[in-house]
Amino acid sequence: MVVLQSDDWARVGIRDKEGFEQLRSNGLRLGEHPYDLYTLETARDVAGLAYLLERHRDSSGRSPCLVMNFCVANLDFPKMRKLGFTGIELMNLASGLPGRWSRPGLFEAYRQGIHKGVLYPAMHGLTHFCPVAVENALLENGERARLLRLLWEAETPYIYWRMPWIGYEYWNPEKPHAGFLSYNRQQNLIQKSCAEFSSFFDTKPLSACAAGYRANNDTHRAWAEAGIRVVQNGSGRGLKAPHMDEFGLLHLYRAIDVEPSQKELDTEKYLEIAAVCVARGSPIVISTHAINFHSSLKDFRTSTLIALDALLKALESKYPGLLYVNDEELYTLVTDGNLRNRSQRITVSTAPFERRAAVMYAGTS
Repeated sequence: MVVLQSDDWARVGIRDKEGFEQLRSNGLRLGEHPYDLYTLETARDVAGLAYLLERHRDSSGRSPCLVMNFCVANLDFPKMRKLGFTGIELMNLASGLPGRWSRPGLFEAYRQGIHKGVLYPAMHGLTHFCPVAVENALLENGERARLLRLLWEAETPYIYWRMPWIGYEYWNPEKPHAGFLSYNRQQNLIQKSCAEFSSFFDTKPLSACAAGYRANNDTHRAWAEAGIRVVQNGSGRGLKAPHMDEFGLLHLYRAIDVEPSQKELDTEKYLEIAAVCVARGSPIVISTHAINFHSSLKDFRTSTLIALDALLKALESKYPGLLYVNDEELYTLVTDGNLRNRSQRITVSTAPFERRAAVMYAGTS
């Protein structure tokens, strides 16, 4: 089985070429790192990705379905500007994009891909950064606050590699209050995220991936209470098999990181990793980030689509019985023992491990 997962969708970065030049004129030497060119996907970017996925088919005739992890709010720059950039104000996706941000047709492109069954929305959170880290920086009112305000004036929330002290949504890297946020604070953020997700997509999120993969037991508990059933984990822990935790959450672990914006791809190496996954009876979970499909400041999209197309073709050729599934389908398979296609039920072999959570390669069954 092959699962595709992707992070950072709908999260704004550098607005456009005008925003890029504004930051450069204010002293930022942009262009030193790929994430200096992180912006926001366009309708054409999403449509190109969806078109590629539609062209591929597994052994049952199903197309790949990319699990897209969405940040469901962005900084409300105009409102923050009126308040002198003294605090955080958010605009949810259902209200559109903030300030001078413009991506005509983008939200409709999301919905079309979801309707076609090649895109699947999942939850990344409200924002990507840790609110406590930003609150601390603004309170200190030093160089970090100056950098934040410089970025916000250009309607850019942050550039992580330049300011890792900004942390991840549920995790603050520095004192005061270093470490994971309290259960109550995490629960509040997760409840808001789920509400905004439902408002935008008209459905509740079933799968979640914490920003930076920073999640702890409190995160898992709050997710489970909010109706999340699948947890996406990064590849940093090595090849790990899926498992169910004490909250009934199915944990999936990424195996292959496809990041053409940052490194050349090695398809042969990826096939070797895939073979290990198959031998262990684990799904082949492929990860990629939204930046790889951006084209506004630099065309990352073209090379990514070529590379992803080649990888999927190689997997389809090597494993004639391959099945493409998304997180919800995999969860249903684990809990109910079957996988439903549009017109037929597909029986997939499974074997128990840690509370029924083993997922085996489908073969030709």
